[in-house]
Amino acid sequence: MTSAANPAPQPAPLWQPDSDRIAAARITRFQAWAAERYGAPAEGGYPALHRWSVAELDTFWQAVADWFDIRFSSPYEAVLADRTMPGAQWFPGATLNYAEHALRTAEDPARAGDPALLHVDETHEPVEISWSALRRQVGSLAAQLRALGVRPGDRISGYLPNVPQAVTALLASAAVGAVWTSCAPDFGARSVLDRFQQVEPVVLFAVDGYRYGGKEHDRTDVVAELRSELPTLRAVVHIPLLGTPAPEGALEWSALTSDEVEPVFEQVPFDHPLWVLYSSGTTGLPKAIVQSQGGILLEHFKQLGLHCDLGPEDRFFWYTSTGWMMWNFLVSGLLTGTTVVLYDGSPGYPDTGAQWGVAERTGATLFGTSAAYVMACRKADVHPGRDFDLSRVKGVATTGSPLPPDGFRWLHDEVREDLWIASVSGGTDVCSCFAGAVPTLPVHIGELQAPCLGTDLQAWDAQGRPVIGEVGELVVTNPMPSMPIRFWNDPDGSRYRESYFDMFPGVWRHGDWITITDHGSVIIHGRSDSTLNRQGVRMGSADIYEVVERLPEIRESLVIGLEEPDGGYWMPLFVHLAEGAVLDEALRTRIKQAIREQLSPRHVPDEIIEAPGVPHTLTGKRIEVPVKRLLQGTALDKAVNPGSVDNLDLLRFYEDVARKRG
Repeated sequence: MTSAANPAPQPAPLWQPDSDRIAAARITRFQAWAAERYGAPAEGGYPALHRWSVAELDTFWQAVADWFDIRFSSPYEAVLADRTMPGAQWFPGATLNYAEHALRTAEDPARAGDPALLHVDETHEPVEISWSALRRQVGSLAAQLRALGVRPGDRISGYLPNVPQAVTALLASAAVGAVWTSCAPDFGARSVLDRFQQVEPVVLFAVDGYRYGGKEHDRTDVVAELRSELPTLRAVVHIPLLGTPAPEGALEWSALTSDEVEPVFEQVPFDHPLWVLYSSGTTGLPKAIVQSQGGILLEHFKQLGLHCDLGPEDRFFWYTSTGWMMWNFLVSGLLTGTTVVLYDGSPGYPDTGAQWGVAERTGATLFGTSAAYVMACRKADVHPGRDFDLSRVKGVATTGSPLPPDGFRWLHDEVREDLWIASVSGGTDVCSCFAGAVPTLPVHIGELQAPCLGTDLQAWDAQGRPVIGEVGELVVTNPMPSMPIRFWNDPDGSRYRESYFDMFPGVWRHGDWITITDHGSVIIHGRSDSTLNRQGVRMGSADIYEVVERLPEIRESLVIGLEEPDGGYWMPLFVHLAEGAVLDEALRTRIKQAIREQLSPRHVPDEIIEAPGVPHTLTGKRIEVPVKRLLQGTALDKAVNPGSVDNLDLLRFYEDVARKRG
């Protein structure tokens, strides 16, 4: 054991910013400004700034609002009138509008002609939409929505891919004070209705189809079903991506967006709903999570303008779909005057390196993707730095699942040695990050750089005690502005409280296992409700996946830990094999040996079972808890919401495994 007098040496960082980069970072300038105006610490760098942001929460968020010049059309009475979670009251009395801030770069004559959006799909080079063109379209569409009778608080839905029309529709909705909600067009009718029927939209924006993987996918039948099953619709707007005429009774997109109308921005209370996002919803209906105009505005300014270091000279690309919170986060890049890159298509078409090609063609400066994509590139022997011009890429950010250590090394070796690697972790629930990108801190392999500003992130043991250097529950002990104001159709707030505040009343428990290291970084181990606990030794499933999926024969894996009635513990590992691979005794031995040597002998699986595939949620996360329930004998219709799974037939395989075990 290392004594306090002789602490263990910190591991050498994989990357650290040089003095010029630190000096130029917006977070550095913010700290100096906040020290002068608001009493923030002038010295001590990011750790000191973070401590202050948590200890002086009201002052910190007041400083953020001031620094980013938030336009309050009526003043606030307090920054944080009530700190209680859930139910914190932010900036009571204030009114503002999210869309007004997203479009204010268009007011600058020097920038009005610059690209606000760059749109790329599988068939063409980037198409620019200028700030002035986007503002004009939003103004026209917002006026048409008002003419259709849309009023503040009405819901507007989009069945749309990641295209400029989706951004315009979101901003026009926000401009009139309506509540936006969207699903990607690869979602089937049942999945969409499970979401949209909860919120009863009055307008539906829908495409006739989409292109993916080199093919056209017609969605006219799905749209017809949505129209028939959403009785609250007053209007349907047809967006002809595949060139088909508008169906009877639908309005044409071009007709609604062609007028020269100055946008009118409804001034709404700070906590007025901006959009509804949906949780993975692996059991029961997806949770309909409501976030506020003001809360998202402040949180995204902080996250994008300080943590991601984005500004007018940047181009921000994140591979996402409109069914994932990262799309909403991407659109908020507009707040910082950044050009937002929209890619509509398959992440791996025509080959695995496709996303790097998008970054090259658009001149992306911040490249966002999933950890799974990084590992797929590594496995496919992609060489981004050699085969693409990525000279403008300053940083690569990943989320969706923990980025394994091999992913950090691969990015460093194959993209560029002087590369800021920002693995981030947050959730749909807050549409933001708890921990991740800090442009002024070093990057350590396998670690998120630090907790985010204003976020009192801690790891707690089962007794609710903070732990350092040990695995604990991810908790947040102070409110964040973008925490849900409520769930839709949850009048007494019981579902909201059960989701985050049951284990530790008054403290947000997110459902992840994390370690906060002694040098302040954060390691994510996976979901705490599917954590493997053998003989008192806890391990996240992500740790197992990282080791197993290094083996070239393994395409993907799924590990489940089952407490058995007799006190025993059964831990099967399901493996989806690469093409041509065979699960023989030799491969089984290599898998067990890899886990034993690289992780823990206690976490060698009891059984290794070949599976036809690994099921995911519609946002790409491995489904662990429902599979665990199936293996415990729960019926399929009780274990999972069928509309939330990418391939329901795969779950029948796991149900058969349970049946055979008896």
